[in-house]
Amino acid sequence: MNMKENELGTKILELAISLHRELGPGLLESVYEIILCRELGGLGLEVKRQVPVPISYRGTSFEEGFRADLIVEGLVLLEIKSVERVIPSHKKQVQTYLRLTGLRLGYLLNFGEAVLKDGITRCVNQLHE
Repeated sequence: MNMKENELGTKILELAISLHRELGPGLLESVYEIILCRELGGLGLEVKRQVPVPISYRGTSFEEGFRADLIVEGLVLLEIKSVERVIPSHKKQVQTYLRLTGLRLGYLLNFGEAVLKDGITRCVNQLHE
């Protein structure tokens, strides 16, 4: 993991925590996603939202295997949730997204938690470590 990814991760988390403190839990995922995208963009960061990611399976390409909620600076993938509790498949989802995009760092952010700090899961693509 390079310093830029870690520094970027810190900025993202600070902003997400601030957003959660102001708005609170329980809104639609899309609300947190849109606002987080705008706020990160306001810091001068390149943020892409609902990024279609193609996949290939046994020689067949699929234009849109999944959509990444947010990709920041082409380095950090964010999966936004607003659920009562994160389940293991949510983390596996982020791990798969990281593997398929070739990115090294991702965060699962569950805005459904009373305190966002309890809803942050840092994910690292093990193929890069």
